[in-house]
Amino acid sequence: MSDLRKVNIDGQEIEVDGAMTLIQACEQAGVEVPRFCYHERLSIAGNCRMCLVEVVGGPPKPAASCAMQVRDLRPGPEGQAPVVKTNSPMVKKAREGVMEFLLINHPLDCPICDQGGECDLQDQAMAYGLSGTRFKEAKRAVDDLDLGPLVGTAMTRCISCTRCVRFTTEVAGITQMGQTGRGEDAEITSYLNQTLDSNLQGNIIDLCPVGALTSKPYAFTARPWELTKTESIDVMDAMGSNIRVDTKGREVMRFLPRNHDGVNEEWISDKTRFVWDGLRRQRLDRPYVRENGKLRPASWPEALNKAAEALKGADKPAGIVGDLAPVEAAFALKQMIEGQGGVVECRTDGAKLPAGNRGAYAGTAAIEDIDSAERILLVGTNPRDEAPVLNARIRKAWAHGAEVALVGPAIDLTYEYHHVGDDRAALQTVVDMGGNDEIKSKRSLVIVGQGALQEADGSAVLAAAQTIASNTESGLIVLHTAASRVGAMDVDATSEGGMDAVSAADVIYNLGADEVEIGEGAFVIYQGSHGDRGAHRADVILPGAAYTEENGLFVNTEGRPQLAMRAGFAPGEAKENWAILRALSAELGATLPYDSLAQLRTVLIEAVPHLARIDEVIENDVRALDAGPLGKATFRDAVKDFYLTNPIARASQLMAELSAQAQARKTEKIAAE
Repeated sequence: MSDLRKVNIDGQEIEVDGAMTLIQACEQAGVEVPRFCYHERLSIAGNCRMCLVEVVGGPPKPAASCAMQVRDLRPGPEGQAPVVKTNSPMVKKAREGVMEFLLINHPLDCPICDQGGECDLQDQAMAYGLSGTRFKEAKRAVDDLDLGPLVGTAMTRCISCTRCVRFTTEVAGITQMGQTGRGEDAEITSYLNQTLDSNLQGNIIDLCPVGALTSKPYAFTARPWELTKTESIDVMDAMGSNIRVDTKGREVMRFLPRNHDGVNEEWISDKTRFVWDGLRRQRLDRPYVRENGKLRPASWPEALNKAAEALKGADKPAGIVGDLAPVEAAFALKQMIEGQGGVVECRTDGAKLPAGNRGAYAGTAAIEDIDSAERILLVGTNPRDEAPVLNARIRKAWAHGAEVALVGPAIDLTYEYHHVGDDRAALQTVVDMGGNDEIKSKRSLVIVGQGALQEADGSAVLAAAQTIASNTESGLIVLHTAASRVGAMDVDATSEGGMDAVSAADVIYNLGADEVEIGEGAFVIYQGSHGDRGAHRADVILPGAAYTEENGLFVNTEGRPQLAMRAGFAPGEAKENWAILRALSAELGATLPYDSLAQLRTVLIEAVPHLARIDEVIENDVRALDAGPLGKATFRDAVKDFYLTNPIARASQLMAELSAQAQARKTEKIAAE
């Protein structure tokens, strides 16, 4: 039951929950209170003192609004609502004093600081600080830390707000950062000079309110006012994290997270944040045709003509949908290939996902349900590598008291869990437990990963997960690893025989699938953005746009359709993916019935109406699978190397460096070290 209290903030009376802090109540009233250490997704530290407000009738000194709750305020003499002032002379003087202290040791290097132009300290010094300082002593200096190749440090600028320490400890679940010393000797440091071992560490760059922690790869390349900002969707994993793409001219300069409580809160993984250098390297920027065993550059008409000839002469053409393809491209490919009497397949990793049964391939729960879950069962998944932001959410639920159990290989997930076992027999024991009233009374979730569904008995594993979910009245989340998978399943880009039907084809149209081996004999038309494995095997290469270079629809792992927006243009002669397929269909003499993306989406939504419900989690019917018995195998994780899962990441130098570092960490240390 909520405990509503009235409070008067700057003459405006509002009613808020008594458990709210004053800073939150001020936000509800539309009053801005400056802050450095307070962050709504981290624990309260109360150590920067910038958020001081005056509580009328309270002690004759300002109070820290981030650490005082509304219910702690005393009403007026006649029972009036307690009065809080955020702009009285007392508050103004206090804030000026705090700002003066913060700037005693802060260096004057704004012109060469990467945070310049988007710095909280700059903004608040302008708004709330004094025009001068009374301190003339020399400033102290602090040694910089080496936190690894991602986060650059200039610790002399640090104002000890401890946001980075709280984030790494509470959200990322690592214990390498902390504060040592007292008084003037206090400094943020990493214990034993360790580098950070987390795939969420880049978020501390956003959290740092000054220029103490900056992005190493982005350093000294652009200023915020030079950048064009585009709101888009990430495709590095299937979570569909909301991102902002910052471009300068034609180059993508950086990716930043956008706030979305239902998906990624305001965190993104390091692969999402730093993969941008892969968008510049190994790009396909012109069509190629294979002649006498070698690829040579060709014109668009020649390449399309050669591809059309091959498709016309094919007995049974096949199309495969890669992991980064937007829904529109998958839909256009399906229409074109099936129009030629062929088959299309999107389950390139062999996952046994049932076509047409959305409750089984997109699940019945939302990512947001993790927050309120009291019991979570993980089946054949390593969320720390498959979806780091989702793993942070599970950690948050665990920190709030949720019990977590894992069926699969025992790994470090940054939180404690009950390890049931790592094989199918362990899963069977959970199925056999059934569900009693005590279990059903608790909010619970079953999260099943792709590693569990890629084996021969994948359907049986998914059916077992469904059985556990129905026995315990739990929600089911199917954690995908490919951003395009749920959308491609929605448009039914599937065939009866799965990848076996594709391997029997004599002409294969490969839409950006670089994780599949295509045997000898077949004629391969590859459409994609990078010169990866798919392009090496191709007979015709049609250069397509990457995810930042075209508008596209992506459906995330919970079945939420989201729009990725174009932030720049594809290099050279590369074209948008749907447009290439539309042009090729005209060469085939079977022109697809749309000439623009808007027309394509109209046709798409007629075929699959729920794709029009942008940013909604669609409720799915529960239809039990009719599957055979479970096998004997142990579970394996779907992601072998977190940093090298797709062609964009494999083209990135930084991802290669991070991958090498991660491998080095895993190797056994020699005893004498």
